Amino acid sequence: MKIWKHFKTITYHKYLVMKGCFKVGLYYQGIMHDLSKYSPTEFLVGAKYYQGNRSPNNAERESIGYSSSWLHHKGRNKHHYEYWIDYSTKNIPGGMLPAPMPDRYIVEMLMDRIAASKVYNKEAYNDRCPLEYYLAGKEPAPMHEKTKRLLEKLLYMLAEQGEEKTFAYIKKRILRKGLPKKNSSRKNL
Repeated sequence: MKIWKHFKTITYHKYLVMKGCFKVGLYYQGIMHDLSKYSPTEFLVGAKYYQGNRSPNNAERESIGYSSSWLHHKGRNKHHYEYWIDYSTKNIPGGMLPAPMPDRYIVEMLMDRIAASKVYNKEAYNDRCPLEYYLAGKEPAPMHEKTKRLLEKLLYMLAEQGEEKTFAYIKKRILRKGLPKKNSSRKNL
């Protein structure tokens, strides 16, 4: 087991997500991100299958045919689109239907993808890496269309305009919509 290396990897990943979340104002989510990775169910599997260049969940899948760690993780972390898949009352193949994710979790999912790309690509990381990883997926993710549209918009923006502009857009346009403007008049109560 590679306990220390796995601990350092998940802690660095968590730090990078927290840093990104803080930049856009998601302080609570930044602090709470991926705490389940420190639970015995996830941590021990991660240490056992640690490789340093990819998720230990993939190695566990290759070894036993599924990832017990991932099944635990996705059910406890709202920044994964798999958390938002529910049974459908509609007659559809498989009977499962993705629900739309709240914007703040889509943003956390973006931060998660950026951090994972930085951790695994190391010095080779650039702002296109999260988009390239997403596009390299074997099949389209069973993601709600609203969730998919926003995630893809942010991934392309990151690839083309960089972190600074993408994070500013998120902070001003995605996470601030619906809030009153600074100059709006309010009644004094």
